[in-house]
Amino acid sequence: MDNNKLLIAIIIIIVVVIGAVCAVFLTDDSSDDSNSTNITNNMTNNTTINTSSVSNSQNSASGDSSSNDPFVVGESVEFNYQNGEGYYRQVEYSDGNFRQYDVNTGELIGSSYASDQQYLPSRE
Repeated sequence: MDNNKLLIAIIIIIVVVIGAVCAVFLTDDSSDDSNSTNITNNMTNNTTINTSSVSNSQNSASGDSSSNDPFVVGESVEFNYQNGEGYYRQVEYSDGNFRQYDVNTGELIGSSYASDQQYLPSRE
């Protein structure tokens, strides 16, 4: 009978320890999530501004209505191998083009849109 009580006590202790460990890890992840949310919000603001400027220039040149504006079809965060450090967020649009933003600063660092080339950092 004492062995059963000891076994039950050990199981309860193990469950409590596992719960405490999980709580610590979940608490740490929530601070990272809020930082990621802020970065995502900054990226969304930059994307909206840049998309509208491209759309306006394309519409004025072709005479199309705004219903044909490109929209975001994909988004990913990838390691910046070209720079050798850091990460960038790549946003892909329905017209086949893309924009790349520095994750830390939100700065536009790459784009397939001709109208964005003047805003990209110098390669020199």
